[in-house]
Amino acid sequence: MGRTLQNTMVNLALENACDEAIYQLGLDMEELEDMEEDAGLGNGGLGRLAACFLDSMASLGLAAYGYGIRYEFGIFNQKIVKGWQVEEADDWLRYGNPWEKARPEYMRPVKFYGRTEHTPDGVKWVDTQVVLALPYDTPIPGYRNNIVNTMRLWSAKAPCDFNLKDFNVGGYIQAVLDRNLCENISRVLYPNDNFFEGKELRLKQEYFVVAATLQDIIRRFKASKFGSREIVRTDFAQLPNKVAIQLNDTHPAMAIPELMRVLVDEEKLDWDKAWDVCVRTCAYTNHTVLPEALERWPIDLFQHLLPRHLEIIFEINPIVQQRFPGDNDRLRRMSLIEEGGCKKVNMAHLCIVGSHAVNGVARIHSEILVATLFKDFYELDPHKFQNKTNGITPRRWLVMCNPGLAEVIAERIGEEFVRDLDQLKKLLKFIDDDAFIRDIAKVKQENKLKFAVHLEEHYKVKINPQSMFDFQVKRIHEYKRQLLNCLHMITYYNRIKKEPNKHWTPRTIMVGGKAAPGYHTAKMIIRLITAIGEVVNHDPVIGDRLKVIFLENYRVTLAEKAIPSADLSEQISTAGTEASGTGNMKFMLNGALTIGTMDGANVEMAEEAGENNLFIFGMRVEDVNAMDAGKGYHASEYYNRIPELKQAMDQIAGGFFSHKQPDLFKELVDLLMHHDRFKVFADYEAYIKCQDKVNELYKKPKEWTKMVIHNIAGCGKFSSDRTISQYAREIWGMEPSLEKIPAPDEQLK
Repeated sequence: MGRTLQNTMVNLALENACDEAIYQLGLDMEELEDMEEDAGLGNGGLGRLAACFLDSMASLGLAAYGYGIRYEFGIFNQKIVKGWQVEEADDWLRYGNPWEKARPEYMRPVKFYGRTEHTPDGVKWVDTQVVLALPYDTPIPGYRNNIVNTMRLWSAKAPCDFNLKDFNVGGYIQAVLDRNLCENISRVLYPNDNFFEGKELRLKQEYFVVAATLQDIIRRFKASKFGSREIVRTDFAQLPNKVAIQLNDTHPAMAIPELMRVLVDEEKLDWDKAWDVCVRTCAYTNHTVLPEALERWPIDLFQHLLPRHLEIIFEINPIVQQRFPGDNDRLRRMSLIEEGGCKKVNMAHLCIVGSHAVNGVARIHSEILVATLFKDFYELDPHKFQNKTNGITPRRWLVMCNPGLAEVIAERIGEEFVRDLDQLKKLLKFIDDDAFIRDIAKVKQENKLKFAVHLEEHYKVKINPQSMFDFQVKRIHEYKRQLLNCLHMITYYNRIKKEPNKHWTPRTIMVGGKAAPGYHTAKMIIRLITAIGEVVNHDPVIGDRLKVIFLENYRVTLAEKAIPSADLSEQISTAGTEASGTGNMKFMLNGALTIGTMDGANVEMAEEAGENNLFIFGMRVEDVNAMDAGKGYHASEYYNRIPELKQAMDQIAGGFFSHKQPDLFKELVDLLMHHDRFKVFADYEAYIKCQDKVNELYKKPKEWTKMVIHNIAGCGKFSSDRTISQYAREIWGMEPSLEKIPAPDEQLK
């Protein structure tokens, strides 16, 4: 979620009033804003997407709740020490959180472990351990419409009688100390992005948020009168007409068996009726096709932790099998239970079978899902599968973080674009307006100066504000190919060294992002970037024509400062691996040009702005598939054929960037040469040529800025308001509205 103060002021139209009031108290608003901690309660794009969606749902007048876990420690703070990432705990609640309100009156019990008893009046789940879920509510204000929604985050509490009811040898003191064990559920966020780690505590977290949330939803459903007779409150056939549950990836997949457990075991619906209610209520959004990211939970862990849910999953499984009698190969592929060394529950399959709608997050991603990963399910139920291309909120990602640009736009086309981003198309009328071109360029230069000052103040690095600001900020992952960026840094460095008197386009290349603490390769990639920086930034021949900077502790608040200053946005994943990307959209909206592959939402960005207004390079999905099906990818062919690539690799391998430890990067070299799943070398040549085109255009500021205007004008589709309107109409069956409700003080008149 990042910080809340400025976003709240923007959405309530109070920014000027608050600035003035604080100023009259002899205080400085920016200083106050800087005291707020980021709420970093997710990992990367998936968590930030949810935050944008909350803003859009409130701004579109949808009665919607965002549910999650109130982690005591969010995503770790990243320090760079001697070039290496070091993690420290994110103690974001240390000084309290003024935006949250605890709601102990809505506390709910959540059960774990135990066993099942099959009795004449249904199944009982007994001998369980109970953890209490305590909700904390954070208000989510819509944009200037007087609507406020709720984000409800659950915190784990031990019950008062925890461990005291069982006689235990450790006695009273130990029993009280052991309360920590169950309160650990909401202690810390697992810091993996696009990677599944099958730990018991993580499964506990997933079930905890789901069980508490479903109780909350059902309590609210039963308490609502819907303007009709009592009978409706317990008629669960009405649930799908009143409630929609959207599963953000498979992490809350347990909602499906949990809803079945509540309906069948507690509310005594018969199975078929309950299943119909469940499927019509739930919908699933897939966020990745990477196999290592797909959740597959071992059956024995399930049996131990959630025995009743495992039984329910076994009962759901035959639903698919009735549809293809005899086709054993297909049945095996589609099973919720994966056979093998140890049987596992495939959570994506559970989500597809238990939902009435399944969507990917960009057109190309949704196409890949139905063609590959979920092909069998698509053939069974083609109507289930949809696309919902991601978006970002223009409130935080334009009005709030880039007021200068928002102002220049509003001067030309008015302020309605903040609610209706499609209106940015109107900027095309000004594409040849010299004053407008000048204004856009001026705002960018001011933002660059401001960010340069920030870097100098906080990181003691001096950069050339006339240079091209080239950013790649996102989680560190092999598929995102920060290594391809590294190869360009080295190649550009070598070219300047070879012809120091030529006129080179000056660049500051900035890379930022966190590596999961257990992801060794990602940590080595960070070390390589810092090592390249150590060489490049201290070479007197280079001067300020090339600087390489690793941005420490990339997070929402740093993104809000960096993105408005960007000239070039690097979106260079191997085609077919980045489901959508949303950073790409933020850069586009803030006047950067994109260098990227035809992957994720880049494809639609090129379509909206015109493909000639993005720097597109490299293999398409078809090319990657053809290579895999044909002769395969052989790194050595490229290494031997392309002298500049060979030179760069030899420098990394030979210790040019690590004199004191010449073999520091031998694992990375070995990875790139022998087992690179993401085909870095296959796109190297096209990437370097494309970067040459970028350099040429940057030398013509007016043409560059015209291309920027085409990009900003093409951003309308990438508002999360459009995304959420599509979810509302096409999945949830509700109608968004731009209506304002009267403010409390207006109602008195």
